[in-house]
Order: sequence, then C-alpha cells, then structure tokens
Amino acid sequence: MKTINLDKNFNSFLELESISFEAFTFAGGEPHIKIKSDFAITEQVVISHRLNSFNDLGLLCVAVDALKRMKVKEINAFIPYFPAARQDRVMVGGEPLTVKVYADIINALQLSKVTVFDPHSEVTPALLNNCEVIPNHTFIKKAIEHIGETPLLISPDGGALKKIYKVSEYLGGVEVVECSKSRDVKTGKLSGFKVYADDLQGRDCMIVDDICDGGATFIGLAEELKKKNAGKLYLAISHGIFSKGFANLTQHFEKIFTTDSVKNVAEAGVVQINLGDILDK
Repeated sequence: MKTINLDKNFNSFLELESISFEAFTFAGGEPHIKIKSDFAITEQVVISHRLNSFNDLGLLCVAVDALKRMKVKEINAFIPYFPAARQDRVMVGGEPLTVKVYADIINALQLSKVTVFDPHSEVTPALLNNCEVIPNHTFIKKAIEHIGETPLLISPDGGALKKIYKVSEYLGGVEVVECSKSRDVKTGKLSGFKVYADDLQGRDCMIVDDICDGGATFIGLAEELKKKNAGKLYLAISHGIFSKGFANLTQHFEKIFTTDSVKNVAEAGVVQINLGDILDK
C-alpha cells in the first residue's frame, strides 16, 4: 500500500511510501492534480486529506478520479475531521443537512474504505459507506500520560456523555462528572452551565470533547468547575479549530491537548498529539 498526502503538512502514514504529485488551483478556482507516480493495477492507495473547505473536498475528488484512471484497484481515504459533522440535524426550517451533502459526495467516489477520527456523532458513520471510526481513546490516554496523574473526566454535555463513558471504560474506570449547558438554536448563544457534583474537593479535571471552535463552552464550564472546588483544569479536544485563538482558553486551563486533524498548532500551553501516533496500523 502507498499513500498520497494531499495536505503536505499532514502525514499520518510515515511507514508507507508516499506518492508524489503536483496540486494547484486554476485561475477559475477549480482544484487540479497531476500524479507523477506509476502503479501496478493491484496497488492499494490511501489518500489522506484535511477537508477544511469545499476546495479541499474538490481536490480529494479529482485525486480519486486520477487514481482510478491510473487503474488503481483499491482506494481508501483518511479524513481525520469530517467536515460539517456538527450540521448533523436540521434545527430550524430552511437549513440543509450539510453532513449528508458531504457524505453523498464522498459516497459517490465509491471508495473501498473511509476512515474518520472521533466523529461528532453517530450520524456521520451512518451516512458514510464503508466507514471505519478511530475513537478518541488513545488520544485521551496519551494526554493523561503527559499530565502524569489521572484526572476526573468531565463531560461537557449530554451529547458527549456516551463517548466519555467509553473512554472511561478503556482507561479502566476513570471517574466521570456530568455537566450540561443550554443553547439557543436560533442564535447559538450558550447559557445555564451546570456541573452535577457538589464538591470536587480540589481534584484535577479534564474536559473531553471532540471539537473546539470558539471555546465558549469550555470557558463557561471552567468557571463553573472552579466554583465547585476543582483543582487544575485540562482540556482535551480531538479537533481543534480554535477560531478565536487561545488567549481566553489558556487563562482557564493548565494545558490544552489536541491533535493535528484540522491544522498544525504551535502555541504555548497547547500540546498537539500527531494522529500518526494514534492510528492503529
């Protein structure tokens, strides 16, 4: 098997031979690729790409087409952060089911396997054909190893609870504290943060979630956890978008852990764990 890393700053398959290519965008905005390697028809190829825009999706599509025209027999894809994973339900009239739009396009490529890391919900793997899910278990284990002591695992809301209990089970039964918040579906504004524990007795806590965008959820929870006598606070995020930067987040958390699923991060107080160290190959 060989790999083609469409984002040259992202490679989770260092042990595989990498396929050389040239990718560019035409003046009209269309993504294009020229693959320079030759293949035997029995060759297997895995394409890895971070899909942070529709143009990234377009590059994946044209790469698949080019490989098929080169008679590659089996084509797999590794999409670490599945785009529009949060748009997995229609909340108000007039909205699209965006995750299904992406899934339909990728399904049309007829890939042998599509691997995603820690999808936002069960909707994504249900929509994707031949989907393989890599859970966040090893990522959280490595984050805890970096700390050196096992903290309480904090579930930020009901949607994360099922996955966090699976992490707890994987780690041998780490204690979980449940939290909740309210969101206005029309404005997206958050309020009503609650921690379902009377006194955390100075114990260190790690909030575990799949996505950090602006970070308002985690700042609100950090404030409530401190009110409940929490010790050091840590944040472990599978997919770090960090659209509002780190200034506010690092004021509340001793360390922030994330992966390179969305982008490469070099920031004081942030520990980035490469997916190449997580994937079970």
